[in-house]
Amino acid sequence: MAAEIMSVNGELNESDKLKAEKFKEEANQLFKDKKYDEVIELYTKAIEVNPKSASYHANRSFANSRLENYGFALEDATTAISCDKIYVQAYYRRASAYMSLGKFKLALRDLEAIVKVRPTDKDARMKYTACSKIVKQKAFEKAIACEDNKKLVSESINLDNITVEESYNGPRIPENGINAEFMKNLVQTFKDQNILHRRYAYQMLLEMKEILGGLPSLVDIVVEKDDQLTVCGDVHGQYYDLCHVFEINGLPAEDNPYLFNGDFVDRGSWSVEVILVLFGYKILLPNKFHLVRGNHETDYMNQMYGFEGEVKAKYGGNMMGLFSEVFNWLPLSYCVNGKVLIMHGGLCEKDDVTLDDLRKIERNRQPPENGLMCDLLWSDPQAKMGRGVSKRGVSCQFGPDITSNFLRNNGLDYIIRSHECKNGGYEEQHNGKCITIFSAPNYCDQMGNKGAFITLRAPDLIPKFTQFEAVKHPEVQPMAYANSFMRMNGMF
Repeated sequence: MAAEIMSVNGELNESDKLKAEKFKEEANQLFKDKKYDEVIELYTKAIEVNPKSASYHANRSFANSRLENYGFALEDATTAISCDKIYVQAYYRRASAYMSLGKFKLALRDLEAIVKVRPTDKDARMKYTACSKIVKQKAFEKAIACEDNKKLVSESINLDNITVEESYNGPRIPENGINAEFMKNLVQTFKDQNILHRRYAYQMLLEMKEILGGLPSLVDIVVEKDDQLTVCGDVHGQYYDLCHVFEINGLPAEDNPYLFNGDFVDRGSWSVEVILVLFGYKILLPNKFHLVRGNHETDYMNQMYGFEGEVKAKYGGNMMGLFSEVFNWLPLSYCVNGKVLIMHGGLCEKDDVTLDDLRKIERNRQPPENGLMCDLLWSDPQAKMGRGVSKRGVSCQFGPDITSNFLRNNGLDYIIRSHECKNGGYEEQHNGKCITIFSAPNYCDQMGNKGAFITLRAPDLIPKFTQFEAVKHPEVQPMAYANSFMRMNGMF
């Protein structure tokens, strides 16, 4: 098709150049309005007219990055480089995609290429230095790590040696453990932008590890007749929006159970507050408050997207190691009344996966690059039948036939997953059999989306959706604690 619009000498005629540029101008205007899906559509049209424009591919790469479609972003940036091997912006885009996927050495290679072309460019040098530090840190960690006898942080902590100063006037965990009054105080303390003493934070993390360690990778729960369960999606460190959910729907309680479906941390700048409140309620209500691991409850995502930096800023580096241990024990999926399966990402790359297969996953680890654990954390639905290449560059995309077969083989009614920002806070796909729920409104203070949560009432478990808008929060920008490369490259 592209060949037909070229002139005899292979150059675009003026009419087609103007047509492609018009698509570009429209796309750039929509970019300002953060309508990234429409931006991608328009740049796709521009590329169909002029497939040899490096800038069109690079700009579509950036829009894909904003939607966290890092696989597509990587592909676009690589195409841009093939169109123009000295187009520096394309190397930046590809480096960003590599960084987002944890491929730091490949990112460093692209940044090195930029520095060679622009040796006096301070911005390029800063980004190269930031990435180089990560690569060196990873190499050092690998050199000193010995997984067989590596001492766990949890084994080195003695709570009796952590003194609570007399000047501390925040919440204190009672001798008989966390209770509802403590949790109300904790929620308010964080609203007031105060912190929990590190002694109690460590205590909560140690207790959480013990609770989670006793759970299987797939947890079966029962919602009794006329009772309900509230299911929330990604929160991403947006603490004040989490509090708004509790204001709308009531605080967690024995008669008001919740399930939070992963990605509690990163991006938003109150991830510590979010995770400690969620952990506190899990301790208080171990059988009525449920947490599923997301792809952001992992080491390299935490390093890039802010949680590690935030923990170090608020509590010091040692605590991050304990958070990592706890995250490794988070269940990967929940099954409600044997009828609804809930996981953060989605279904798997291979056929004939059973619920028993999910129960048998050895999850106490960092996620692998493929396999069932990776799929549950990373995959996405697609409209087309069958499976497709992941837009994120990890796992796969699965079609309505994949969903239908999985449900039939396992006696399920539908699945609930999260992992994707939706304008209305939720989306029903695959004939209503695949539901996405997202609970971070105005994601990263820039997407303008609503948040939502689902209410499931037994026995029919028909999903009821509640949408909500973002609320005001203190003047702290999202990604405030993120890796410097992500901020320098204009990712947010």
